[in-house]
Amino acid sequence: MNGLVTLRRASKLAVAALALSAGLLLPTLAVAQAYPSRAVKIIVPFPAGGPLDSTARLLADKLAASTKQPFVVENRPGGAGNVGTDAVAKAAADGYTLLLVLDTPLTVNPWLYPKLSFDPARDFTPISTVASFPLSLVVHPSLPVNSMAEFVAYARTRKEKPLLYGSGGGPGNPGHLAMEYFRQQADFEAVHVPYKGNSEVVMGLVGGQIEAGFLATPGVLPSVRDGRLKALAVSSPRRISIATEFPTVAESGYPGFEVGFYQVMLAPAGVPESVLTMLERELREILQSTELQERLRMQALEPIANTGAETGVLLKRVGAQWQTVIRTANIRID
Repeated sequence: MNGLVTLRRASKLAVAALALSAGLLLPTLAVAQAYPSRAVKIIVPFPAGGPLDSTARLLADKLAASTKQPFVVENRPGGAGNVGTDAVAKAAADGYTLLLVLDTPLTVNPWLYPKLSFDPARDFTPISTVASFPLSLVVHPSLPVNSMAEFVAYARTRKEKPLLYGSGGGPGNPGHLAMEYFRQQADFEAVHVPYKGNSEVVMGLVGGQIEAGFLATPGVLPSVRDGRLKALAVSSPRRISIATEFPTVAESGYPGFEVGFYQVMLAPAGVPESVLTMLERELREILQSTELQERLRMQALEPIANTGAETGVLLKRVGAQWQTVIRTANIRID
């Protein structure tokens, strides 16, 4: 008899445990199954009007159409992307706050800033790499060069008065990193002249205050085509559709050279797996549409739409590349 009572008690305890377990799981399952049931915020940690902001708004419109819920872009610039990135790191892990960011706060800033308020590896879960963009090396037309080989040979003759090159933004911005990486590969000296933004760099180049720069192609293309600047190469592994006449650095005598920057979407760490899978799937479908691909390529962006796992591998690889460049060039944020 006592054995039967003990068995009944054990059964009741097992049922209670199962009920408690189910009760704890139900809210998570309900959130995942219903997602999204309200507006989703996409934080862009750079100013409105730039290429990243433009991509965010394209994606937000498409995601809203496919999910029947609003996706709202919120710009939170500051600290070279650190301010908005930190906001997402500290957001609730429910899928209603996402980050669309240039990879640099995650791959460059950890090596530039002595202390970050977020950990790129710990605080985020990658969803997808949305697109990549290369930079084009352009020079003032007074330089007696028409190819990368001639550019490097000429730069090496300027030991007493090194070339002046410009970039837009603070230390470690894309143009700064690209030129430092190329200098390290090609072995020549040049002096960095920082500008507030890329448009100011273009003005400085056209005006002859500086002589070269790795810059976003759409911003320099008009000046190249009207003869005010010369384009020598593009940093991507393949030529780009808006300027197929620009050879790549790799095919210009530096095989294997590749510099790209990436627009990536991430969520705070801990977001339910089903939500991440749904977002990854939606982004892949959106980025495979001909219309969106054409709109991105008009900005010299190459659509990618890989998986979250592949994005994590990419960010780790790119971060290691920039760590080496930054340390070798002794680039610092004081």
